[in-house]
Amino acid sequence: MLEESAQSAIDTFISAFNASDDSYVTSLLSQALTPDVILWGPLGRAEGIEAVERFVLDIRRHPAGTGTMVRCSGVDRPDEWARYEWAFTTPDGGPRLTGTDVVHLRRDQIDQIIVFAGDVQPAAD
Repeated sequence: MLEESAQSAIDTFISAFNASDDSYVTSLLSQALTPDVILWGPLGRAEGIEAVERFVLDIRRHPAGTGTMVRCSGVDRPDEWARYEWAFTTPDGGPRLTGTDVVHLRRDQIDQIIVFAGDVQPAAD
């Protein structure tokens, strides 16, 4: 049951990246995220749905063209935290980025997102 509610919020968040029109992004994010959501990512920290919306719209406007974001793993949810793997691919086999997000859920909405982009490097000997 916990995984299902987390998966619903996560999949709705990811669908904002793939919306047919920018005008749907706010609605999708409002369903998936709390108003005071905090996103930590490779480009810094963003607070609130409007800041996350700017992040999503920037990704949607990738110079190589509008890409596709997919969840490419199951959702692992021990209590109020969840993690999943994702992949972003631009059209025509363009740049591809993968990563893992860790999210915190409050009342079945995401209130914190930690984005880990790329692969973890092996430990040095």
